[in-house]
Amino acid sequence: MNDKDLLIDLQSATRAITTELSKRIIGQAGVVHDLLACLLAGGHCLLIGVPGLAKTTLIRCIGECLSLKFNRIQFTPDLMPSDITGSEILYEDRASGVREFRFVKGPVFSNILLADEINRTPPKTQSALLQAMQEREVTSSGVTFELPSPFWVLATQNPIEQEGTYPLPEAQQDRFMFSVEIGYPTLAEEVEIARTTTMAQPLPISPVLDGPHLEQFRDLVRRVPVADSVIGYAVKLARSTRPESPECPAEMRQYITWGAGPRASQYLVLAAKAYAALDARPSPDVNDVKAAAPCVLRHRIVRSFHAETEGLGANEIVRKLIDRKI
Repeated sequence: MNDKDLLIDLQSATRAITTELSKRIIGQAGVVHDLLACLLAGGHCLLIGVPGLAKTTLIRCIGECLSLKFNRIQFTPDLMPSDITGSEILYEDRASGVREFRFVKGPVFSNILLADEINRTPPKTQSALLQAMQEREVTSSGVTFELPSPFWVLATQNPIEQEGTYPLPEAQQDRFMFSVEIGYPTLAEEVEIARTTTMAQPLPISPVLDGPHLEQFRDLVRRVPVADSVIGYAVKLARSTRPESPECPAEMRQYITWGAGPRASQYLVLAAKAYAALDARPSPDVNDVKAAAPCVLRHRIVRSFHAETEGLGANEIVRKLIDRKI
């Protein structure tokens, strides 16, 4: 099968996923589109929204659409790293009396991992995901275990409740390709939510995509050609978030303490490829980079004191950087 046929299959598969999700999820088309782009690009996603917006339900439904192993971890203050990665257990063979330590794999050994309320657990436990997310492997007692492929981490976070939480360190936030913000539904959508969720049992979701096909689509996204001008724009946009960089506009330097690193440039290009593939276009353009910029950059910008006092959020900073000509 050539790339053109694969591109058509990819669009058909993502359309089928969207149809299946509509059985449980009302609205949030933009959020679903961003999540599918992140899935195809092979990155991890941080989903941010206030309670009651179906963040967990959305991720669980995506897991049901894929014929892949799905696990959920509810992050709590007493969660330990071994509760995520697994631990050594002493086994005894009753016949021979021989005792030995065996590694019992934790919930991280799955294809799709939902890290629910990730900011509810201390940094020591949060960091247990670092090697898994970046290297796709877990090391225990000097032995390295590879994680299943594909491997996708989706973490949820509540932005309004900070008491008893542990904000993600910048190093761990950088492991997430996307930071997707989910907002309130419209009036019509909320009426439909109230109607459909208070009636009979919801329709079952059927799996429409398996692991081998997903890997094919991810390889296809990697092979999507990108013009040098688009890559140049993505790099300049990422560099414009760094106050010491000449690409950063003078009027924005007082609002940024730290900007996005080179990984943001990579993710902007990958995300642009994924957005183009979702639309069955052979190559992305600058508009695809602009569409990906909020999700890729908002969690990589550390605002200064001036930005906080003036109420200038990361989203507004990214918007101002996109609007200017580079």
